[in-house]
Amino acid sequence: MPRYALKIEYDGAPFCGWQRQTSDPSVQGAIEAALAKLEPREHKIGAAGRTDAGVHALGQVAHCDMDKAWDAFRLSEALNFHLKPAPISIVACAQVSDDWHARFSALERRYLFRLVNRRAPLVLEVGKVWQVGQKLDGALMQAGADRLLGHHDFTTFRSTVCQADSPMRTLDGLKVQQVTRVDGAQEFQFHVRARSFLHNQVRSFVGTLERVGAGAWTPDDVTAALNARDRTACGPVCPPHGLYLAGVSYPEDPFA
Repeated sequence: MPRYALKIEYDGAPFCGWQRQTSDPSVQGAIEAALAKLEPREHKIGAAGRTDAGVHALGQVAHCDMDKAWDAFRLSEALNFHLKPAPISIVACAQVSDDWHARFSALERRYLFRLVNRRAPLVLEVGKVWQVGQKLDGALMQAGADRLLGHHDFTTFRSTVCQADSPMRTLDGLKVQQVTRVDGAQEFQFHVRARSFLHNQVRSFVGTLERVGAGAWTPDDVTAALNARDRTACGPVCPPHGLYLAGVSYPEDPFA
Protein backbone atom coordinates (compact mmCIF):
# COMPACT_ATOMS: atom_id res chain seq x y z
CA MET A 1 0.00 0.00 0.00
CA PRO A 2 1.65 3.25 -1.10
CA ARG A 3 2.05 5.78 1.74
CA TYR A 4 1.62 9.53 1.32
CA ALA A 5 2.55 12.47 3.52
CA LEU A 6 0.02 15.30 3.69
CA LYS A 7 0.71 18.87 4.77
CA ILE A 8 -2.52 20.28 6.13
CA GLU A 9 -3.89 23.73 6.93
CA TYR A 10 -7.10 24.13 8.90
CA ASP A 11 -9.29 26.43 10.92
CA GLY A 12 -9.85 24.64 14.23
CA ALA A 13 -12.97 26.57 15.23
CA PRO A 14 -15.63 24.09 13.97
CA PHE A 15 -13.84 21.00 15.28
CA CYS A 16 -13.44 19.22 18.60
CA GLY A 17 -9.75 19.00 17.75
CA TRP A 18 -7.61 16.88 15.46
CA GLN A 19 -8.45 13.45 16.91
CA ARG A 20 -11.39 11.46 15.63
CA GLN A 21 -14.42 11.37 17.95
CA THR A 22 -17.54 9.24 17.75
CA SER A 23 -20.00 12.13 17.95
CA ASP A 24 -18.22 15.45 17.40
CA PRO A 25 -16.63 16.67 14.14
CA SER A 26 -12.84 16.39 14.02
CA VAL A 27 -10.17 17.26 11.47
CA GLN A 28 -8.97 13.66 11.33
CA GLY A 29 -12.50 12.42 10.79
CA ALA A 30 -13.11 14.85 7.92
CA ILE A 31 -9.94 13.82 6.09
CA GLU A 32 -10.62 10.12 6.60
CA ALA A 33 -14.13 10.61 5.21
CA ALA A 34 -12.65 12.33 2.14
CA LEU A 35 -10.22 9.45 1.66
CA ALA A 36 -13.15 7.02 1.79
CA LYS A 37 -14.70 8.88 -1.15
CA LEU A 38 -11.58 8.05 -3.18
CA GLU A 39 -11.13 4.46 -1.99
CA PRO A 40 -14.30 3.17 -0.28
CA ARG A 41 -13.13 1.53 2.95
CA GLU A 42 -12.16 2.54 6.48
CA HIS A 43 -9.13 4.82 6.55
CA LYS A 44 -6.96 5.62 9.56
CA ILE A 45 -4.39 8.38 9.27
CA GLY A 46 -1.59 9.33 11.67
CA ALA A 47 -0.59 12.91 12.47
CA ALA A 48 2.45 14.68 13.85
CA GLY A 49 0.41 16.28 16.64
CA ARG A 50 -3.08 16.17 18.11
CA THR A 51 -4.29 19.75 18.28
CA ASP A 52 -7.04 20.64 20.76
CA ALA A 53 -10.47 22.09 20.04
CA GLY A 54 -10.19 25.56 18.52
CA VAL A 55 -6.48 25.26 17.68
CA HIS A 56 -5.52 25.94 14.06
CA ALA A 57 -2.78 24.59 11.80
CA LEU A 58 -0.58 26.09 9.12
CA GLY A 59 1.54 22.99 8.64
CA GLN A 60 0.10 19.92 10.33
CA VAL A 61 1.53 16.74 8.80
CA ALA A 62 -0.22 13.39 8.50
CA HIS A 63 0.26 10.20 6.51
CA CYS A 64 -2.23 7.93 4.77
CA ASP A 65 -2.01 4.53 3.07
CA MET A 66 -3.76 4.05 -0.25
CA ASP A 67 -4.69 0.89 -2.15
CA LYS A 68 -3.36 2.14 -5.47
CA ALA A 69 -0.55 4.42 -6.51
CA TRP A 70 -1.73 8.01 -6.88
CA ASP A 71 0.01 10.95 -8.43
CA ALA A 72 0.65 13.08 -5.35
CA PHE A 73 -0.76 16.25 -6.89
CA ARG A 74 -3.90 14.41 -8.07
CA LEU A 75 -4.39 12.97 -4.60
CA SER A 76 -4.22 16.39 -2.96
CA GLU A 77 -6.60 17.87 -5.52
CA ALA A 78 -9.10 15.04 -5.06
CA LEU A 79 -8.97 15.34 -1.27
CA ASN A 80 -9.47 19.09 -1.39
CA PHE A 81 -12.51 18.59 -3.61
CA HIS A 82 -14.12 16.14 -1.18
CA LEU A 83 -13.18 18.20 1.89
CA LYS A 84 -15.36 21.12 0.79
CA PRO A 85 -16.86 23.06 2.51
CA ALA A 86 -14.88 22.12 5.65
CA PRO A 87 -12.13 24.68 6.42
CA ILE A 88 -9.36 22.16 5.72
CA SER A 89 -6.82 22.31 2.91
CA ILE A 90 -4.19 19.81 1.75
CA VAL A 91 -1.44 22.24 0.79
CA ALA A 92 1.16 19.61 -0.18
CA CYS A 93 1.32 15.88 -0.78
CA ALA A 94 4.24 13.51 -1.39
CA GLN A 95 4.77 9.77 -1.59
CA VAL A 96 6.99 8.48 1.22
CA SER A 97 8.50 5.16 2.24
CA ASP A 98 6.31 2.53 3.88
CA ASP A 99 8.03 3.00 7.25
CA TRP A 100 7.78 6.81 7.26
CA HIS A 101 5.53 8.04 10.08
CA ALA A 102 4.18 11.56 10.52
CA ARG A 103 4.58 11.37 14.31
CA PHE A 104 7.50 9.05 15.00
CA SER A 105 9.72 10.30 12.15
CA ALA A 106 9.39 13.93 13.27
CA LEU A 107 12.38 15.75 14.78
CA GLU A 108 10.66 18.97 15.85
CA ARG A 109 7.26 20.64 16.16
CA ARG A 110 6.86 24.38 15.79
CA TYR A 111 3.93 26.35 17.20
CA LEU A 112 2.89 29.95 16.68
CA PHE A 113 0.71 31.86 19.12
CA ARG A 114 -0.72 35.22 18.04
CA LEU A 115 -1.66 37.83 20.65
CA VAL A 116 -3.02 41.22 19.52
CA ASN A 117 -2.71 44.14 21.93
CA ARG A 118 -5.66 46.39 21.03
CA ARG A 119 -8.51 48.05 22.89
CA ALA A 120 -10.96 48.28 19.99
CA PRO A 121 -12.80 45.02 19.25
CA LEU A 122 -11.36 42.89 16.48
CA VAL A 123 -13.69 42.21 13.58
CA LEU A 124 -11.74 40.41 10.86
CA GLU A 125 -9.67 38.13 13.08
CA VAL A 126 -12.20 36.94 15.62
CA GLY A 127 -11.31 33.36 16.55
CA LYS A 128 -7.83 33.65 15.01
CA VAL A 129 -5.91 35.61 17.67
CA TRP A 130 -6.06 36.28 21.40
CA GLN A 131 -6.95 39.92 22.02
CA VAL A 132 -5.61 41.63 25.15
CA GLY A 133 -6.59 45.23 25.90
CA GLN A 134 -3.94 46.31 28.40
CA LYS A 135 -0.49 47.25 27.12
CA LEU A 136 2.20 44.60 27.23
CA ASP A 137 5.99 44.82 27.36
CA GLY A 138 7.54 42.53 24.75
CA ALA A 139 11.06 42.74 26.19
CA LEU A 140 9.81 41.58 29.59
CA MET A 141 7.93 38.69 28.00
CA GLN A 142 11.08 37.61 26.17
CA ALA A 143 13.04 37.79 29.42
CA GLY A 144 10.44 35.51 31.01
CA ALA A 145 10.49 33.19 28.01
CA ASP A 146 14.26 32.79 28.28
CA ARG A 147 13.79 31.28 31.76
CA LEU A 148 11.90 28.35 30.20
CA LEU A 149 14.50 27.29 27.63
CA GLY A 150 16.29 23.97 28.01
CA HIS A 151 15.53 20.60 29.56
CA HIS A 152 13.16 20.81 32.54
CA ASP A 153 10.38 19.17 34.49
CA PHE A 154 7.43 21.15 33.06
CA THR A 155 4.79 19.89 35.51
CA THR A 156 3.75 23.50 36.23
CA PHE A 157 2.97 24.08 32.54
CA ARG A 158 1.22 20.76 31.95
CA SER A 159 -2.52 20.09 31.98
CA THR A 160 -3.76 17.97 34.87
CA VAL A 161 -5.26 15.58 32.28
CA CYS A 162 -2.02 15.28 30.29
CA GLN A 163 -1.39 11.61 29.46
CA ALA A 164 2.35 11.86 28.76
CA ASP A 165 4.47 9.40 30.73
CA SER A 166 6.91 12.09 31.88
CA PRO A 167 6.80 15.89 32.40
CA MET A 168 10.42 16.16 31.24
CA ARG A 169 10.78 18.05 27.95
CA THR A 170 13.44 20.10 26.16
CA LEU A 171 12.29 23.52 24.99
CA ASP A 172 14.54 24.51 22.07
CA GLY A 173 13.10 27.93 21.31
CA LEU A 174 10.61 30.49 22.60
CA LYS A 175 10.93 33.76 20.72
CA VAL A 176 8.58 36.69 21.30
CA GLN A 177 8.35 38.76 18.12
CA GLN A 178 6.65 42.16 18.28
CA VAL A 179 5.04 43.49 15.10
CA THR A 180 3.34 46.83 14.49
CA ARG A 181 0.21 46.15 12.46
CA VAL A 182 -1.42 48.36 9.83
CA ASP A 183 -4.12 49.27 12.38
CA GLY A 184 -1.39 50.59 14.69
CA ALA A 185 -1.87 47.81 17.23
CA GLN A 186 0.96 45.66 18.50
CA GLU A 187 0.91 41.96 17.69
CA PHE A 188 3.07 39.60 19.74
CA GLN A 189 3.93 36.36 17.98
CA PHE A 190 5.26 33.57 20.18
CA HIS A 191 7.39 31.13 18.15
CA VAL A 192 7.87 27.91 20.12
CA ARG A 193 10.07 24.95 19.14
CA ALA A 194 10.56 21.50 20.70
CA ARG A 195 10.72 17.87 19.69
CA SER A 196 7.49 17.25 21.58
CA PHE A 197 5.09 19.08 23.88
CA LEU A 198 2.91 18.33 26.87
CA HIS A 199 -0.84 18.91 26.83
CA ASN A 200 -1.60 22.66 27.08
CA GLN A 201 2.11 23.47 27.45
CA VAL A 202 2.27 26.27 24.86
CA ARG A 203 -0.97 27.90 26.07
CA SER A 204 0.33 27.72 29.64
CA PHE A 205 3.56 29.41 28.56
CA VAL A 206 1.78 32.24 26.75
CA GLY A 207 -0.76 32.83 29.52
CA THR A 208 2.05 33.10 32.05
CA LEU A 209 4.17 35.38 29.83
CA GLU A 210 1.20 37.69 29.27
CA ARG A 211 1.19 38.25 33.04
CA VAL A 212 4.87 39.18 32.80
CA GLY A 213 4.20 41.58 29.93
CA ALA A 214 1.38 43.22 31.92
CA GLY A 215 3.68 43.74 34.91
CA ALA A 216 1.81 41.38 37.23
CA TRP A 217 4.69 38.86 37.19
CA THR A 218 8.46 39.22 36.86
CA PRO A 219 10.84 36.91 34.98
CA ASP A 220 11.95 35.66 38.41
CA ASP A 221 8.33 34.61 39.04
CA VAL A 222 8.49 32.48 35.88
CA THR A 223 11.58 30.72 37.20
CA ALA A 224 9.89 30.18 40.57
CA ALA A 225 6.80 28.73 38.87
CA LEU A 226 8.96 26.36 36.78
CA ASN A 227 10.90 25.19 39.82
CA ALA A 228 7.70 24.67 41.83
CA ARG A 229 6.73 21.72 39.59
CA ASP A 230 3.15 22.41 40.64
CA ARG A 231 0.27 23.09 38.26
CA THR A 232 -1.25 25.60 40.67
CA ALA A 233 1.87 27.77 40.30
CA CYS A 234 1.13 28.36 36.59
CA GLY A 235 -0.32 31.60 35.30
CA PRO A 236 -3.67 31.63 33.48
CA VAL A 237 -3.96 29.29 30.49
CA CYS A 238 -4.71 31.41 27.43
CA PRO A 239 -7.54 30.54 24.99
CA PRO A 240 -6.90 28.09 22.14
CA HIS A 241 -7.90 30.26 19.20
CA GLY A 242 -4.58 32.13 18.99
CA LEU A 243 -2.58 28.91 18.66
CA TYR A 244 -1.34 27.40 15.38
CA LEU A 245 0.64 24.26 14.67
CA ALA A 246 3.05 26.05 12.37
CA GLY A 247 5.23 23.23 11.07
CA VAL A 248 6.95 19.89 11.60
CA SER A 249 10.57 19.04 10.76
CA TYR A 250 11.89 15.69 9.54
CA PRO A 251 15.37 14.32 8.74
CA GLU A 252 14.46 14.93 5.11
CA ASP A 253 11.61 17.23 4.10
CA PRO A 254 9.12 14.99 2.25
CA PHE A 255 7.64 18.03 0.51
CA ALA A 256 10.90 19.51 -0.78
